[in-house]
Amino acid sequence: MAGPGSSMLYSFLLFTVILSLQEVYRGKLASSELFTILGGFTSSLLFLVLLIFIGNFQEMSGAKSGWGSVIIAEAVALVAASTVHRVCITTCFLFSAGLLYELNKLSGMVLSKAESKSKKY
Repeated sequence: MAGPGSSMLYSFLLFTVILSLQEVYRGKLASSELFTILGGFTSSLLFLVLLIFIGNFQEMSGAKSGWGSVIIAEAVALVAASTVHRVCITTCFLFSAGLLYELNKLSGMVLSKAESKSKKY
């Protein structure tokens, strides 16, 4: 597993790549209904990698992560989605909610495994 420093760097690089590709192809993403939904999905990926970046930054600085980081990441992703099409805002919000639910479920599983390993020793 990558440490918080390298994970923060990778997520920032991935954020810049996804955002720049979304802006380059924004005309194509706004051209049809299916591509508009794809534009919302790519914006939700921006939400995910930005949330990872903020979480790792807070972990390295010793601050506690909370709902503030989720709100900031979602706001940035929705602004990026709004540059493509209005419908992308809605689909980005829905995809982001699904990704946040799955991320919360995954982190709960990892945390419970770590706690069970520490209790055995």
